[in-house]
Amino acid sequence: MAKDESKFWQEVKKNITQISFTRLESWASAGVPDLLCYNKKGKFFTIELKVEKRKKLIFSPHQIAFHIRHPHNTFILAKALGPCSPKLYEGKDILKIIERDACSPVAESWSKVQEYLVNVT
Repeated sequence: MAKDESKFWQEVKKNITQISFTRLESWASAGVPDLLCYNKKGKFFTIELKVEKRKKLIFSPHQIAFHIRHPHNTFILAKALGPCSPKLYEGKDILKIIERDACSPVAESWSKVQEYLVNVT
């Protein structure tokens, strides 16, 4: 993870306390999301952490392919630099996110992101 994403990871751990996270090493397999997550309903899901730079989210071809191949229970948690609220997107929307094609997040604050993830089924 880049420096900004490492800071973002610290924010995630601090603000989303009702989810069990396992940080995955990105060098082990190209394109695999940053976090393997587990909620109290017994559901696993993944989250790719992204820090928005110049009002744009950048994804590698491997990350794009992963989310296209795995459209269910995969998420992208994005945040602009500075004191901004995070935005949670479904992984299946990765092409819309890249094309900046009117893609609405499923949650837009720490509390709403946590509430959404707690209820993943």
